[in-house]
Amino acid sequence: MNVDVLLFENFETLDVFGPVEILGRLKDLYSIRFYSLSGGLIGNSHGVSISTEKLEPEHNNSEIVIIPGGPGTRPGVNNALLIDAIREISVSSNYVLTICTGSALLARTGLLDGRKATSNKRAFDWVMTNGGKVNWIKHARWVVDGKYYTSSGVSAGMDMVLGFLADRHRVELARKVAYEIEYNWTEESEDDNFSEQ
Repeated sequence: MNVDVLLFENFETLDVFGPVEILGRLKDLYSIRFYSLSGGLIGNSHGVSISTEKLEPEHNNSEIVIIPGGPGTRPGVNNALLIDAIREISVSSNYVLTICTGSALLARTGLLDGRKATSNKRAFDWVMTNGGKVNWIKHARWVVDGKYYTSSGVSAGMDMVLGFLADRHRVELARKVAYEIEYNWTEESEDDNFSEQ
């Protein structure tokens, strides 16, 4: 399946590379591509730049979309071109996975209206202002509602993607990948010790 990572300036590094590390190990199942509105190099405050393809208006062959969070989501929620692109690519995809404040961008499209979702606890109040009709779940490592997967902050994206693998394939595959990368996977989506801090 094609996994399209939609990037913008000042994305959060682990939001992208955590899920990419996991899905990228399964080359027989997933093919990862990076896109942005303008194409070219997209960078962040950690000094990480990723070469992206330009997201064309007729782009409609995404099967899985990943939307990271990061400081760039703050101006991003007011970028009509970005929100329109997210809406278009999300509607035509089989699954949409957001990490951290990436759920604020997806909420702005209206596609999460009436659905359950979560986000970074430290930015939770701000994220909620971007989706007044979303059923925001604060106590959750990640939340699944239909084809939409949303995770809490940063490293929670890795837990969510492993959960996605368990849902789509089997839990043994997710555990195998977690073992290979020596990651202590939080297997239960409601096991969230950050929501009360």
